[in-house]
Amino acid sequence: MGLLSIGTALFGGALIGGTASGLLLFNGRIAGISGIVAGLLSPQRGDVAWRLSFVLGLLAGGAVLMVGNPSAIGTAHPRSLPVLAIGGLLVGVGTRVGSGCTSGHGVCGLARRSARSLVATVTFMTTGALAVYLFNHLLAGYV
Repeated sequence: MGLLSIGTALFGGALIGGTASGLLLFNGRIAGISGIVAGLLSPQRGDVAWRLSFVLGLLAGGAVLMVGNPSAIGTAHPRSLPVLAIGGLLVGVGTRVGSGCTSGHGVCGLARRSARSLVATVTFMTTGALAVYLFNHLLAGYV
């Protein structure tokens, strides 16, 4: 990992931390992406504008990065579209079962020293590592 990569990662982490802190400080909300998107799918009065702004900001940030540094966003998909779709669906189910996602538990929950978030983060990191191992080593010829 080069010095530029480390600087980019630090800058990205600072942006994520600053944004999560700002949302909590100024809006009293946790920056859990799955919860923010879920709130858009079942909207409540007066609660849509900030959620939509947050999601559109995420998409705009990705678009700016893609234009400014296209090599930062990978284009090759090592898995087929059906496998990616199933993986995405399982992540969605996992966020509902775990009552949150990596941003809600891993970034915001750990920063607030939540024991529940620590257990959730350890669980999804371990499960993710096992899934990668399973797909890359045991099921490599099948998916």
